[in-house]
Amino acid sequence: MNLYQHTFENVEDYLHHRSPYLMVDRIAKIEESAVETIKNIAGDEYFLAGHFPGAPIFPGAMMQELTTQSAGILIAAKYNPMREFNTHDPFFNEYALGVLVRVKRAKYIGFARPSDTLHVRVELTERLNNVFDFSATIQVDGRAIMKNAFQLTNVKSTLLQGVSQQSSST
Repeated sequence: MNLYQHTFENVEDYLHHRSPYLMVDRIAKIEESAVETIKNIAGDEYFLAGHFPGAPIFPGAMMQELTTQSAGILIAAKYNPMREFNTHDPFFNEYALGVLVRVKRAKYIGFARPSDTLHVRVELTERLNNVFDFSATIQVDGRAIMKNAFQLTNVKSTLLQGVSQQSSST
């Protein structure tokens, strides 16, 4: 399978995610096997009001999603199997890139609160065909608050859309 490298400026050019579920605010750097992204916690995110009332904390599940989306940017930029790639039309692409299939480990060692800036570094540790293993670290003010390892894969877009192989061939 040929890979086509893509270089865009806007986060939404790499990911299908949109507000309010788009976690990545900015791409700081894309390398061959690593990506660095930024998330600024504004304080008005929909999930902060209930997590926890009076003491808003950025949820661990959202930290996992932030690292997953960051890894998806790396796949779209450096390991995209499609010559043409369009994140604005969900039915255009043959593949859905970077679908989470496994969380190997996650360790939460600090908190993130409104007005914090999260610095995310995700590294590709292994790749076997369309399966990608990653490790990631999220830092606030230079100290790690989360470390994880997870696996993403590319799947046919029709699978993600719920279109069965039988109905797509008739």
